[in-house]
Amino acid sequence: MQIQITYAYTLAKQTIKTHVPSLRFRSPKPKPKLNLLPRSTLSPLSSNLIFAILKSKIGFLDMNLEVDTKPSLLSSSDKLFTHTLTDAAKHHHHHQRRRRCSSSAADAKPRDAPTRLNRAQSISHAAAETYLITRLSFILLRYLGVGYRWITRLIALGCYALLLMPGFLQVAYYYFFSSQVRRSVVYGDQPRNRLDLYLPANSGEPKPVVIFVTGGAWIIGYKAWGSLLGQQLAERDIIVACIDYRNFPQGTIGDMVEDASQGISFVCNHLAEYGGDPNRIYLMGQSAGAHISACALLEQAIKESEPEKGESITWSVSQLKAYFGLSGGYNLLNLVDHFNNRGLYRPIFLSIMEGEQGLQRFSPEVQIQDKSTRDAVSRLPPITLFHGTSDYSIPSDARYFLIFCSKTFVDALQRAGAQAKLVLYEGKTHTDLFLQDPLRGGKDELFDHLVSVIHAGDKEALDKDAMAPPRRRLVPEFLLKLARKISPF
Repeated sequence: MQIQITYAYTLAKQTIKTHVPSLRFRSPKPKPKLNLLPRSTLSPLSSNLIFAILKSKIGFLDMNLEVDTKPSLLSSSDKLFTHTLTDAAKHHHHHQRRRRCSSSAADAKPRDAPTRLNRAQSISHAAAETYLITRLSFILLRYLGVGYRWITRLIALGCYALLLMPGFLQVAYYYFFSSQVRRSVVYGDQPRNRLDLYLPANSGEPKPVVIFVTGGAWIIGYKAWGSLLGQQLAERDIIVACIDYRNFPQGTIGDMVEDASQGISFVCNHLAEYGGDPNRIYLMGQSAGAHISACALLEQAIKESEPEKGESITWSVSQLKAYFGLSGGYNLLNLVDHFNNRGLYRPIFLSIMEGEQGLQRFSPEVQIQDKSTRDAVSRLPPITLFHGTSDYSIPSDARYFLIFCSKTFVDALQRAGAQAKLVLYEGKTHTDLFLQDPLRGGKDELFDHLVSVIHAGDKEALDKDAMAPPRRRLVPEFLLKLARKISPF
Protein backbone atom coordinates (compact mmCIF):
# COMPACT_ATOMS: atom_id res chain seq x y z
CA MET A 1 0.00 0.00 0.00
CA GLN A 2 1.41 3.35 -1.01
CA ILE A 3 0.28 6.85 -0.15
CA GLN A 4 1.36 9.84 -2.18
CA ILE A 5 3.53 12.42 -0.51
CA THR A 6 0.69 14.95 -0.52
CA TYR A 7 -1.05 12.98 2.23
CA ALA A 8 1.90 13.39 4.63
CA TYR A 9 0.50 16.02 6.96
CA THR A 10 -2.98 14.50 7.23
CA LEU A 11 -1.66 11.03 7.91
CA ALA A 12 0.79 12.22 10.54
CA LYS A 13 -2.00 14.15 12.26
CA GLN A 14 -4.46 11.24 12.19
CA THR A 15 -1.85 8.80 13.48
CA ILE A 16 -0.70 11.00 16.33
CA LYS A 17 -4.31 11.71 17.33
CA THR A 18 -4.99 7.98 17.46
CA HIS A 19 -2.03 7.07 19.65
CA VAL A 20 -1.36 10.24 21.59
CA PRO A 21 -4.78 11.76 22.34
CA SER A 22 -3.27 14.03 24.98
CA LEU A 23 -1.36 15.96 22.32
CA ARG A 24 -3.17 18.79 20.57
CA PHE A 25 -2.34 18.92 16.91
CA ARG A 26 -3.68 22.20 15.62
CA SER A 27 -3.12 23.35 12.08
CA PRO A 28 -2.01 26.96 11.64
CA LYS A 29 -4.83 29.11 10.32
CA PRO A 30 -4.17 30.37 6.81
CA LYS A 31 -3.71 34.07 6.33
CA PRO A 32 -5.17 36.00 3.39
CA LYS A 33 -3.31 35.24 0.15
CA LEU A 34 -0.90 32.91 2.00
CA ASN A 35 -2.04 29.36 2.57
CA LEU A 36 0.34 27.95 5.17
CA LEU A 37 -0.57 24.31 4.76
CA PRO A 38 -2.07 23.42 1.40
CA ARG A 39 -1.23 19.84 0.45
CA SER A 40 -0.28 20.88 -3.06
CA THR A 41 2.38 23.31 -1.81
CA LEU A 42 3.72 21.37 1.17
CA SER A 43 7.44 21.69 0.63
CA PRO A 44 9.63 18.63 0.10
CA LEU A 45 11.47 19.59 3.29
CA SER A 46 8.31 19.37 5.39
CA SER A 47 7.22 16.14 3.74
CA ASN A 48 10.68 14.64 4.05
CA LEU A 49 10.84 15.63 7.72
CA ILE A 50 7.53 13.93 8.52
CA PHE A 51 8.59 10.77 6.75
CA ALA A 52 12.18 10.90 7.97
CA ILE A 53 11.26 10.75 11.64
CA LEU A 54 8.55 8.16 11.12
CA LYS A 55 10.94 5.99 9.14
CA SER A 56 12.68 4.86 12.31
CA LYS A 57 9.46 3.02 13.21
CA ILE A 58 8.08 1.94 9.83
CA GLY A 59 9.66 1.41 6.43
CA PHE A 60 9.64 4.01 3.71
CA LEU A 61 10.77 3.80 0.12
CA ASP A 62 11.71 6.88 -1.91
CA MET A 63 9.07 9.61 -1.57
CA ASN A 64 6.16 7.23 -0.98
CA LEU A 65 4.96 5.69 2.26
CA GLU A 66 5.13 1.93 2.32
CA VAL A 67 4.26 -0.07 5.42
CA ASP A 68 7.07 -2.42 6.42
CA THR A 69 5.80 -5.31 8.50
CA LYS A 70 9.10 -7.08 9.12
CA PRO A 71 8.62 -8.81 12.47
CA SER A 72 12.29 -8.40 13.39
CA LEU A 73 12.02 -4.61 13.40
CA LEU A 74 8.50 -4.02 14.70
CA SER A 75 7.35 -4.32 18.27
CA SER A 76 3.69 -4.91 19.15
CA SER A 77 3.14 -1.18 19.53
CA ASP A 78 4.82 -0.60 16.19
CA LYS A 79 2.47 -3.10 14.51
CA LEU A 80 -0.52 -1.31 16.00
CA PHE A 81 0.96 1.93 14.68
CA THR A 82 1.26 0.58 11.13
CA HIS A 83 -2.24 -0.98 11.13
CA THR A 84 -3.73 2.30 12.32
CA LEU A 85 -1.81 4.18 9.65
CA THR A 86 -3.16 1.81 7.00
CA ASP A 87 -6.75 2.26 8.17
CA ALA A 88 -6.33 6.02 8.32
CA ALA A 89 -4.93 6.00 4.80
CA LYS A 90 -7.88 4.03 3.43
CA HIS A 91 -10.36 6.34 5.15
CA HIS A 92 -8.51 9.41 3.85
CA HIS A 93 -8.41 7.98 0.31
CA HIS A 94 -12.22 7.36 0.22
CA HIS A 95 -12.82 10.78 1.75
CA GLN A 96 -10.72 12.43 -0.98
CA ARG A 97 -12.66 10.55 -3.70
CA ARG A 98 -16.00 11.79 -2.31
CA ARG A 99 -14.66 15.35 -2.18
CA ARG A 100 -13.47 15.17 -5.79
CA CYS A 101 -16.83 13.86 -7.00
CA SER A 102 -18.84 16.48 -5.12
CA SER A 103 -16.68 19.34 -6.34
CA SER A 104 -16.29 18.31 -9.97
CA ALA A 105 -18.43 21.20 -11.18
CA ALA A 106 -16.39 23.72 -9.26
CA ASP A 107 -13.16 22.22 -10.52
CA ALA A 108 -14.38 22.59 -14.07
CA LYS A 109 -13.85 26.35 -13.78
CA PRO A 110 -10.46 27.57 -14.93
CA ARG A 111 -8.20 28.30 -12.00
CA ASP A 112 -6.40 31.58 -11.61
CA ALA A 113 -2.78 31.54 -12.69
CA PRO A 114 -0.43 31.25 -9.71
CA THR A 115 0.95 34.57 -8.62
CA ARG A 116 4.55 35.04 -7.63
CA LEU A 117 5.01 35.88 -3.94
CA ASN A 118 6.63 39.20 -3.16
CA ARG A 119 9.54 39.46 -0.72
CA ALA A 120 7.35 39.95 2.37
CA GLN A 121 5.15 37.00 1.48
CA SER A 122 8.18 34.83 0.77
CA ILE A 123 9.65 35.63 4.17
CA SER A 124 6.31 34.98 5.83
CA HIS A 125 5.96 31.69 3.98
CA ALA A 126 9.48 30.63 5.00
CA ALA A 127 8.77 31.53 8.63
CA ALA A 128 5.54 29.54 8.59
CA GLU A 129 7.30 26.58 7.04
CA THR A 130 10.05 26.74 9.65
CA TYR A 131 7.47 26.86 12.43
CA LEU A 132 5.66 23.86 10.95
CA ILE A 133 8.87 21.84 10.59
CA THR A 134 9.95 22.60 14.15
CA ARG A 135 6.55 21.83 15.64
CA LEU A 136 6.19 18.56 13.76
CA SER A 137 9.70 17.56 14.78
CA PHE A 138 9.00 17.99 18.48
CA ILE A 139 5.60 16.27 18.34
CA LEU A 140 6.83 13.28 16.36
CA LEU A 141 10.00 12.95 18.43
CA ARG A 142 7.85 12.90 21.57
CA TYR A 143 5.65 10.24 20.05
CA LEU A 144 8.65 8.08 19.19
CA GLY A 145 9.81 8.23 22.80
CA VAL A 146 12.98 10.18 22.10
CA GLY A 147 11.61 13.58 22.97
CA TYR A 148 13.16 14.53 26.29
CA ARG A 149 16.68 13.31 25.69
CA TRP A 150 16.83 14.46 22.08
CA ILE A 151 15.29 17.84 22.84
CA THR A 152 17.77 18.51 25.66
CA ARG A 153 20.64 17.51 23.37
CA LEU A 154 19.21 19.72 20.64
CA ILE A 155 19.17 22.66 23.05
CA ALA A 156 22.73 21.86 24.14
CA LEU A 157 23.80 21.68 20.51
CA GLY A 158 22.24 25.09 19.84
CA CYS A 159 24.04 26.63 22.81
CA TYR A 160 27.28 24.93 21.79
CA ALA A 161 27.05 26.34 18.26
CA LEU A 162 26.15 29.79 19.61
CA LEU A 163 29.26 29.90 21.80
CA LEU A 164 31.50 28.96 18.87
CA MET A 165 29.68 31.28 16.47
CA PRO A 166 32.54 33.86 16.27
CA GLY A 167 34.72 31.18 14.70
CA PHE A 168 31.96 29.63 12.61
CA LEU A 169 31.16 32.99 11.00
CA GLN A 170 34.77 33.50 9.96
CA VAL A 171 34.99 30.00 8.52
CA ALA A 172 31.63 30.46 6.76
CA TYR A 173 32.86 33.68 5.15
CA TYR A 174 35.90 31.83 3.81
CA TYR A 175 33.74 28.93 2.64
CA PHE A 176 31.26 31.05 0.68
CA PHE A 177 33.48 33.85 -0.62
CA SER A 178 37.02 32.50 -1.02
CA SER A 179 38.19 31.91 -4.58
CA GLN A 180 40.18 28.93 -3.29
CA VAL A 181 37.02 26.93 -2.53
CA ARG A 182 35.21 24.97 -5.23
CA ARG A 183 31.84 24.12 -3.73
CA SER A 184 29.49 21.30 -4.72
CA VAL A 185 31.53 19.61 -7.41
CA VAL A 186 29.33 16.79 -8.74
CA TYR A 187 30.82 13.29 -8.45
CA GLY A 188 27.74 11.06 -8.92
CA ASP A 189 24.06 10.81 -9.78
CA GLN A 190 22.53 11.01 -6.29
CA PRO A 191 21.34 14.37 -4.87
CA ARG A 192 24.04 14.37 -2.17
CA ASN A 193 26.82 13.29 -4.51
CA ARG A 194 28.76 16.53 -4.17
CA LEU A 195 32.15 17.47 -2.79
CA ASP A 196 33.97 20.66 -1.85
CA LEU A 197 37.56 21.34 -2.91
CA TYR A 198 39.94 23.54 -0.91
CA LEU A 199 42.84 24.63 -3.08
CA PRO A 200 46.13 26.21 -1.97
CA ALA A 201 46.86 29.74 -3.08
CA ASN A 202 50.14 28.57 -4.61
CA SER A 203 49.31 26.60 -7.77
CA GLY A 204 52.84 25.62 -8.77
CA GLU A 205 53.97 22.05 -8.20
CA PRO A 206 51.42 19.22 -7.82
CA LYS A 207 50.05 19.16 -4.27
CA PRO A 208 49.22 16.29 -1.92
CA VAL A 209 45.50 15.57 -1.59
CA VAL A 210 43.45 14.67 1.49
CA ILE A 211 40.04 13.08 0.84
CA PHE A 212 37.95 13.85 3.93
CA VAL A 213 34.65 12.22 4.97
CA THR A 214 32.86 14.27 7.62
CA GLY A 215 30.99 12.92 10.65
CA GLY A 216 27.46 13.57 11.87
CA ALA A 217 26.15 10.41 13.58
CA TRP A 218 25.13 9.04 10.14
CA ILE A 219 22.20 11.52 10.28
CA ILE A 220 23.48 15.12 10.09
CA GLY A 221 26.72 14.74 8.15
CA TYR A 222 27.49 17.47 5.62
CA LYS A 223 30.51 18.36 3.50
CA ALA A 224 30.76 21.90 4.89
CA TRP A 225 31.62 20.49 8.34
CA GLY A 226 35.13 19.99 6.97
CA SER A 227 35.62 23.62 5.96
CA LEU A 228 37.84 24.51 8.94
CA LEU A 229 40.16 21.56 8.29
CA GLY A 230 40.11 22.30 4.57
CA GLN A 231 41.05 25.94 5.08
CA GLN A 232 43.92 25.20 7.45
CA LEU A 233 45.41 22.38 5.37
CA ALA A 234 45.11 24.47 2.20
CA GLU A 235 47.24 27.10 3.94
CA ARG A 236 49.97 24.42 4.11
CA ASP A 237 49.78 23.67 0.36
CA ILE A 238 47.55 20.61 0.74
CA ILE A 239 44.42 20.10 -1.38
CA VAL A 240 41.38 18.89 0.58
CA ALA A 241 38.30 17.24 -0.91
CA CYS A 242 35.35 17.05 1.52
CA ILE A 243 32.87 14.42 0.37
CA ASP A 244 29.14 14.71 0.98
CA TYR A 245 26.99 11.59 1.15
CA ARG A 246 23.40 10.50 1.74
CA ASN A 247 22.41 10.56 5.41
CA PHE A 248 19.70 8.55 7.13
CA PRO A 249 16.83 8.37 6.29
CA GLN A 250 17.65 9.40 2.74
CA GLY A 251 19.95 6.40 2.73
CA THR A 252 21.24 3.66 5.00
CA ILE A 253 24.83 2.71 5.77
CA GLY A 254 25.21 0.81 2.49
CA ASP A 255 24.29 3.94 0.54
CA MET A 256 26.70 6.05 2.60
CA VAL A 257 29.60 3.66 1.95
CA GLU A 258 28.71 3.56 -1.76
CA ASP A 259 28.67 7.37 -1.95
CA ALA A 260 31.99 7.67 -0.13
CA SER A 261 33.61 5.12 -2.45
CA GLN A 262 32.27 6.93 -5.51
CA GLY A 263 33.59 10.24 -4.17
CA ILE A 264 37.02 8.71 -3.55
CA SER A 265 36.99 7.35 -7.09
CA PHE A 266 36.18 10.78 -8.52
CA VAL A 267 39.02 12.46 -6.64
CA CYS A 268 41.54 9.76 -7.59
CA ASN A 269 40.61 10.07 -11.27
CA HIS A 270 40.27 13.87 -11.52
CA LEU A 271 42.70 15.35 -8.99
CA ALA A 272 45.24 16.25 -11.68
CA GLU A 273 42.71 18.74 -13.09
CA TYR A 274 42.96 20.68 -9.82
CA GLY A 275 46.71 20.46 -9.37
CA GLY A 276 46.79 17.31 -7.22
CA ASP A 277 49.63 14.82 -7.06
CA PRO A 278 48.34 11.29 -7.89
CA ASN A 279 51.21 9.79 -5.91
CA ARG A 280 50.23 11.54 -2.67
CA ILE A 281 46.58 10.81 -1.91
CA TYR A 282 45.41 10.38 1.69
CA LEU A 283 42.01 9.25 2.98
CA MET A 284 40.66 10.62 6.25
CA GLY A 285 37.39 10.41 8.18
CA GLN A 286 36.07 11.85 11.42
CA SER A 287 33.58 10.18 13.81
CA ALA A 288 30.85 8.55 11.69
CA GLY A 289 32.88 9.62 8.65
CA ALA A 290 35.82 7.58 9.96
CA HIS A 291 33.57 4.53 10.14
CA ILE A 292 32.11 5.11 6.67
CA SER A 293 35.50 5.73 5.04
CA ALA A 294 37.01 2.66 6.76
CA CYS A 295 34.13 0.55 5.43
CA ALA A 296 34.66 1.96 1.92
CA LEU A 297 38.40 1.29 2.13
CA LEU A 298 37.98 -2.32 3.28
CA GLU A 299 35.17 -2.99 0.80
CA GLN A 300 37.39 -1.78 -2.04
CA ALA A 301 40.29 -3.95 -0.85
CA ILE A 302 37.98 -6.98 -0.77
CA LYS A 303 36.82 -6.24 -4.34
CA GLU A 304 40.41 -6.11 -5.55
CA SER A 305 41.26 -9.37 -3.78
CA GLU A 306 38.42 -11.18 -5.57
CA PRO A 307 38.95 -10.41 -9.29
CA GLU A 308 37.11 -13.60 -10.24
CA LYS A 309 33.82 -11.92 -9.28
CA GLY A 310 34.31 -9.42 -12.08
CA GLU A 311 33.21 -6.37 -10.06
CA SER A 312 33.89 -2.94 -11.53
CA ILE A 313 37.04 -1.30 -10.14
CA THR A 314 37.16 2.49 -10.60
CA TRP A 315 39.86 3.21 -8.01
CA SER A 316 42.41 1.20 -6.09
CA VAL A 317 43.52 1.16 -2.45
CA SER A 318 47.07 1.17 -3.82
CA GLN A 319 46.48 4.78 -4.88
CA LEU A 320 46.26 5.83 -1.21
CA LYS A 321 49.43 6.55 0.72
CA ALA A 322 47.73 6.36 4.13
CA TYR A 323 44.42 6.32 5.99
CA PHE A 324 43.68 8.57 8.98
CA GLY A 325 40.75 7.79 11.28
CA LEU A 326 39.78 10.47 13.79
CA SER A 327 37.52 9.56 16.75
CA GLY A 328 35.85 6.76 14.84
CA GLY A 329 33.99 3.60 15.83
CA TYR A 330 34.89 0.44 13.95
CA ASN A 331 32.99 -2.31 15.80
CA LEU A 332 29.26 -1.59 15.80
CA LEU A 333 28.47 -4.71 17.82
CA ASN A 334 30.28 -3.17 20.78
CA LEU A 335 28.81 0.27 20.28
CA VAL A 336 25.09 -0.34 19.79
CA ASP A 337 24.29 -0.44 23.53
CA HIS A 338 26.53 2.55 24.21
CA PHE A 339 24.75 4.61 21.56
CA ASN A 340 21.40 3.48 22.93
CA ASN A 341 22.35 4.83 26.36
CA ARG A 342 23.40 8.14 24.82
CA GLY A 343 20.13 8.66 22.93
CA LEU A 344 20.75 7.03 19.54
CA TYR A 345 18.22 4.33 20.35
CA ARG A 346 18.68 0.77 19.20
CA PRO A 347 15.69 0.61 16.75
CA ILE A 348 16.87 3.78 15.00
CA PHE A 349 20.50 2.62 14.95
CA LEU A 350 19.48 -0.76 13.50
CA SER A 351 17.48 1.03 10.81
CA ILE A 352 20.57 3.03 9.89
CA MET A 353 22.77 -0.07 9.85
CA GLU A 354 20.30 -2.22 7.89
CA GLY A 355 19.35 -4.54 10.76
CA GLU A 356 21.25 -6.90 13.03
CA GLN A 357 23.20 -8.44 10.15
CA GLY A 358 24.43 -5.01 9.12
CA LEU A 359 26.15 -4.54 12.47
CA GLN A 360 28.61 -7.27 11.54
CA ARG A 361 28.83 -6.53 7.85
CA PHE A 362 29.67 -2.85 8.44
CA SER A 363 32.09 -3.41 11.33
CA PRO A 364 35.60 -3.25 9.80
CA GLU A 365 37.12 -4.69 12.98
CA VAL A 366 34.92 -7.78 12.68
CA GLN A 367 35.44 -8.13 8.93
CA ILE A 368 39.25 -8.18 9.02
CA GLN A 369 39.21 -11.09 11.49
CA ASP A 370 37.57 -13.29 8.87
CA LYS A 371 40.24 -15.48 7.28
CA SER A 372 38.71 -14.92 3.86
CA THR A 373 39.71 -11.23 4.01
CA ARG A 374 43.42 -11.80 4.74
CA ASP A 375 44.45 -10.98 1.17
CA ALA A 376 42.31 -7.83 1.28
CA VAL A 377 43.89 -6.71 4.57
CA SER A 378 47.36 -7.07 3.07
CA ARG A 379 46.39 -4.52 0.42
CA LEU A 380 45.43 -1.79 2.90
CA PRO A 381 47.62 1.33 3.11
CA PRO A 382 49.28 2.35 6.42
CA ILE A 383 46.56 3.21 8.93
CA THR A 384 46.79 5.75 11.76
CA LEU A 385 43.92 6.22 14.20
CA PHE A 386 43.62 9.32 16.39
CA HIS A 387 41.48 9.42 19.52
CA GLY A 388 41.01 11.52 22.64
CA THR A 389 41.06 9.67 25.97
CA SER A 390 38.10 11.72 27.25
CA ASP A 391 35.90 10.95 24.25
CA TYR A 392 32.58 9.80 25.70
CA SER A 393 30.75 9.77 22.37
CA ILE A 394 32.96 7.00 20.98
CA PRO A 395 35.36 5.83 23.74
CA SER A 396 38.98 5.22 22.76
CA ASP A 397 39.60 2.06 24.77
CA ALA A 398 38.41 -0.17 27.59
CA ARG A 399 39.06 2.37 30.33
CA TYR A 400 35.84 4.12 29.36
CA PHE A 401 32.57 2.19 29.59
CA LEU A 402 34.53 -1.04 29.06
CA ILE A 403 34.21 -0.56 25.32
CA PHE A 404 37.10 -0.92 22.88
CA CYS A 405 37.05 1.24 19.74
CA SER A 406 40.19 2.52 18.09
CA LYS A 407 42.48 0.40 20.27
CA THR A 408 40.89 -2.92 19.44
CA PHE A 409 40.71 -2.03 15.75
CA VAL A 410 44.44 -1.31 15.67
CA ASP A 411 45.15 -4.55 17.56
CA ALA A 412 43.03 -6.51 15.07
CA LEU A 413 44.74 -4.85 12.11
CA GLN A 414 48.19 -5.66 13.47
CA ARG A 415 47.25 -9.29 14.12
CA ALA A 416 45.98 -9.53 10.53
CA GLY A 417 49.29 -8.21 9.20
CA ALA A 418 48.32 -4.63 8.39
CA GLN A 419 50.48 -1.62 9.22
CA ALA A 420 48.53 0.30 11.87
CA LYS A 421 49.12 2.49 14.90
CA LEU A 422 47.07 4.40 17.45
CA VAL A 423 47.79 7.95 18.63
CA LEU A 424 45.98 8.95 21.84
CA TYR A 425 45.54 12.51 23.07
CA GLU A 426 45.22 12.72 26.82
CA GLY A 427 42.14 14.53 28.09
CA LYS A 428 40.75 15.34 24.63
CA THR A 429 37.01 14.95 23.98
CA HIS A 430 35.14 14.00 20.82
CA THR A 431 35.10 17.59 19.55
CA ASP A 432 38.37 18.93 21.00
CA LEU A 433 40.56 17.48 18.26
CA PHE A 434 38.31 18.49 15.38
CA LEU A 435 36.77 21.79 16.54
CA GLN A 436 37.92 23.43 19.76
CA ASP A 437 41.65 22.99 19.21
CA PRO A 438 41.64 24.30 15.61
CA LEU A 439 39.46 27.25 16.67
CA ARG A 440 41.90 27.98 19.51
CA GLY A 441 44.74 28.57 17.05
CA GLY A 442 48.42 28.33 17.87
CA LYS A 443 50.08 24.93 18.11
CA ASP A 444 47.88 21.87 17.50
CA GLU A 445 49.37 18.40 17.99
CA LEU A 446 46.96 16.59 15.68
CA PHE A 447 47.28 19.16 12.89
CA ASP A 448 51.08 19.15 13.13
CA HIS A 449 51.11 15.35 13.06
CA LEU A 450 48.97 15.24 9.91
CA VAL A 451 51.06 17.83 8.10
CA SER A 452 54.33 16.11 9.04
CA VAL A 453 53.11 12.77 7.66
CA ILE A 454 51.71 14.29 4.47
CA HIS A 455 54.86 16.34 3.81
CA ALA A 456 57.26 13.54 4.78
CA GLY A 457 60.03 13.33 2.20
CA ASP A 458 59.40 16.86 0.93
CA LYS A 459 62.17 18.90 2.54
CA GLU A 460 61.04 22.18 1.02
CA ALA A 461 57.50 21.74 2.35
CA LEU A 462 58.77 20.74 5.80
CA ASP A 463 60.99 23.83 5.91
CA LYS A 464 57.99 26.01 5.02
CA ASP A 465 55.95 24.33 7.76
CA ALA A 466 58.67 25.09 10.28
CA MET A 467 58.61 28.76 9.28
CA ALA A 468 54.82 29.06 9.11
CA PRO A 469 53.30 31.60 11.52
CA PRO A 470 51.08 30.26 14.34
CA ARG A 471 47.48 29.82 13.34
CA ARG A 472 45.34 32.68 14.55
CA ARG A 473 42.73 32.28 17.27
CA LEU A 474 39.13 32.32 16.04
CA VAL A 475 37.25 32.04 19.34
CA PRO A 476 38.08 33.50 22.79
CA GLU A 477 39.31 30.95 25.33
CA PHE A 478 36.46 31.43 27.80
CA LEU A 479 33.92 30.63 25.09
CA LEU A 480 35.85 27.50 24.12
CA LYS A 481 35.91 26.27 27.72
CA LEU A 482 32.21 26.96 28.18
CA ALA A 483 31.37 25.22 24.89
CA ARG A 484 33.38 22.19 25.99
CA LYS A 485 31.31 21.90 29.16
CA ILE A 486 27.93 21.97 27.45
CA SER A 487 28.86 20.03 24.31
CA PRO A 488 26.25 17.30 23.65
CA PHE A 489 28.90 15.11 21.99
